[in-house]
Amino acid sequence: MIKKAGFLTLLILVLLVCFNRVSYAFHSGGVAECEGCHTMHNSLGDAQMTTASPQFQAGPYLLRGTDAGSVCLNCHQQAGDTGPNGIHISTAGSDMPAGSPPLQLSPGGDFGWLKKTYNWTGDEGPAVSRGERHGHNIIAIDYGYTADSTISTAPGGDTFQYPANKLTCISCHDPHGRYRISAYSPPLSVTFTTSGKPIKDSGSYGATPDTSFAVGAYRLLAGKNYQPKSLSGFYGFTYDPFVAVAPVSFNRSEVSTDTRVAYGKDVSNWCANCHAYMHSMLGTGSVHTAGVPITNTQILDNYNAYVKTGNLSGSASSSFTSLVPVQRNNTTDIPALQTLTTSTAGPVTGDRVMCLTCHRAHASGFDSIIRWGMGSEFMTVADASGNPVWPNPASNPAEAMGRTSAEMQKAYYDRPAAKFAPYQRIFGCNKCHIKD
Repeated sequence: MIKKAGFLTLLILVLLVCFNRVSYAFHSGGVAECEGCHTMHNSLGDAQMTTASPQFQAGPYLLRGTDAGSVCLNCHQQAGDTGPNGIHISTAGSDMPAGSPPLQLSPGGDFGWLKKTYNWTGDEGPAVSRGERHGHNIIAIDYGYTADSTISTAPGGDTFQYPANKLTCISCHDPHGRYRISAYSPPLSVTFTTSGKPIKDSGSYGATPDTSFAVGAYRLLAGKNYQPKSLSGFYGFTYDPFVAVAPVSFNRSEVSTDTRVAYGKDVSNWCANCHAYMHSMLGTGSVHTAGVPITNTQILDNYNAYVKTGNLSGSASSSFTSLVPVQRNNTTDIPALQTLTTSTAGPVTGDRVMCLTCHRAHASGFDSIIRWGMGSEFMTVADASGNPVWPNPASNPAEAMGRTSAEMQKAYYDRPAAKFAPYQRIFGCNKCHIKD
């Protein structure tokens, strides 16, 4: 009886460990279980995969879906979610009826915003915010995602302009997880390879390589010379993945505290694999700098002082906001980046504005994947007592931009309007430039 009790205790402990493992265990930084994405004989659990169950219909390359994006969403979307949930990066249509927002709050954003189109009458007349302008228009037919109907190639692309009708999750993420950090030497050196030392762990949460093992690239990002097998022509990447560390609990409400991803080396360079001419350092023209050190100390002082419209009482030790994240210099110091994920401190000399300072990687509640609204003069309005509140389409059409108060608050990751000033002006721009 004692032996049986001991066995049961051990079994419970094992189950607790399994169920409490963080959600990257399936990939573990590299290639996942083959049958998680492919079906060898067009069957699953002894049942044929047929059109009666489209999300499990065998697709090209024996995929468990119509296309690669659908295969990813087999795990990364789940109908019935009521809030942020682990690795989910898309909200099912049935879970976000008209007036209700997408639910996922990962740093990259929820692709569900692509299905939200807003119409309103603003200060300059009728206006529209089309769903497809809210993010990268991935193709995932089984889940209702289709190619961008307006933009045919990646904006700012160079000679090889990535075609919008081929954009899927695996355009950016290598599904087989070949890209790995084989070696690194802080603060500036890192070596990515696609073979050699086996991958021991995910590279998204602070793991580091050693003499025997590598760690996977952050979020399975693809690197030099990568392009999906399904894409003909040549669109091979120029740059390797960037270095970053995310907190394990990354998909959560930011009603009280911000979720901080610590971004390191080469974020903007990696985005330039498809958007090369978006940056002055990589193209030509008068555009916002990205990927270069902040040399203007006034920008740093502004960021650290700015709290909200009319309030410049901020401190450098607590000024960080995930609405305007910056890159920590061009560092490859992974342990230091991991420590930074729990810090509230603002930028320091040498830090860099990057693409993800203003944009989310997947989708947002606003046009051009911006982290905050740019289509109205004011983010918030005031109630009868003068307190800040989120606008609503009925009484504040220009400020609400067609979005309900619930949708607006969710677009700001559950932050209450009280986090901002009444009649708060565009937050992201003023955080660095203070023109309000």
